[in-house]
Amino acid sequence: MSDVQKKAGESKPTKNKLWGGRFTGGLDPLMEAYNESLSLDKAFYAEDIDGSIAWARANKNAGILTEEEFKEIERGFGMVQKEWDSDSFQIKPGVDEDIHTANERRLGEIVGQAIAGKLHTGRSRNDQVATDLRLWLRKKLHEIEDHLTSLLKVIVSRAENDIDLLLPGYTHLQRAQPVRWSHWLLSYGACFARDLRALEFVIQELNYCPLGCGALSGNVFNIDRRAIADELGFKEICMNSMDAVSDRDFLLKTMGWGSDFMLHVSRIAEDLCIYSSQEFGFVKLADAYSTGSSLMPQKKNPDALELLRGKSGTMHGIHSGFRMTLNALPSTYNKDMQEGTSAILSTIHLLSTSTLILTGVLTTLTPNSHRMSSALEPAMLATELADYLVRKGVPFRETHHISGRVVALAEKMGKGMDELSVEELQGVDARFGGDVKGCFDHEEAVERRGVEGGTGRGRVVEQVRVLKELLEKVEI
Repeated sequence: MSDVQKKAGESKPTKNKLWGGRFTGGLDPLMEAYNESLSLDKAFYAEDIDGSIAWARANKNAGILTEEEFKEIERGFGMVQKEWDSDSFQIKPGVDEDIHTANERRLGEIVGQAIAGKLHTGRSRNDQVATDLRLWLRKKLHEIEDHLTSLLKVIVSRAENDIDLLLPGYTHLQRAQPVRWSHWLLSYGACFARDLRALEFVIQELNYCPLGCGALSGNVFNIDRRAIADELGFKEICMNSMDAVSDRDFLLKTMGWGSDFMLHVSRIAEDLCIYSSQEFGFVKLADAYSTGSSLMPQKKNPDALELLRGKSGTMHGIHSGFRMTLNALPSTYNKDMQEGTSAILSTIHLLSTSTLILTGVLTTLTPNSHRMSSALEPAMLATELADYLVRKGVPFRETHHISGRVVALAEKMGKGMDELSVEELQGVDARFGGDVKGCFDHEEAVERRGVEGGTGRGRVVEQVRVLKELLEKVEI
């Protein structure tokens, strides 16, 4: 046993420990550091204070505190909050185990222990931390909701302004059919719109108040849990006290939402990495979101996009990791759940910054209309030939085969499909008429996709309108 461990065994826990009365020996300093969470949960200082004031008010209404005592607690917490806000709060290492201990310790210094010592009556850190987490996360998710709304506004604006640009649409990363650049943008707009709707559900699901559930079995002083929930802006109270202190589904749902969202972010980042490469050159990234090479002066690397793609994997890992932390835990509160604090802090930081970076990339990139149009090769219109014959009553399976023979003929003759004469086309199938050359127009091919959700101009305008209506509802 080390000297430090011997001293720990001989010492007693500080009076500031909320749990100290049961113990006669002190903590190993390594365990002290291993156990503390203040370095992380100090992020919840404002929420912890809001929850404590609501709790004090409930205890006043239940007759545990006098009106004067409550006012002193409220005054004291006002001073504590100002210290945190101004970054002047003095943390006491070895004493302030977590944000709850730190705030209550400082409150006692301001208003006296005779009053501050009554604050925790009937409350456990189990329901306290669950409340802090929900309050903080609700606020942060609304901020992310704002960021996501801004991202969608940029997509909508660019889709409107760049609607005339055509480029190849790809399947299997092979040129497939011509589409509008706006249609490509709106394909991700549709993804992020789903994410926005899903985020609203996540926010609603966490908006239940656990305060008043105690360690696991409830409160003996007949406090009004619904009044607490109303004061803190919750829509409802948690139904079961044992579930309330152990429920971290709202963290998992947030991380799961983040994983889905970052999957979409990763895919658009990958597309833009490809489109901004010298081989494609469809877009040029702003210098603000690119870096160079330490060796090759000519390089302009899409670092922002690559980092977005990489952080998607990080988000998936956070989600999976915390899910495994909770897996097979026994009921009610266990200290394993403290791992959720670092996980959710990392999640919110990653999601907020990633959304802002992607918004900046899309706002500042420059499309290259020449490179886009140059990539529109005649072979991409092979389906137009098949559809041409379908309109003449030929079964599609047959027209598909005929169109394939035209592609093969053009390749054999070393020319584009649009360079084949009507006679050469009729040599493949006599049902091709003199108007068949009209099939070889990329703009018209795009406009023929006039079905709802298609890439025709009118339908793209319609998709813009749908997204605008969604954004208007979010802002109401």
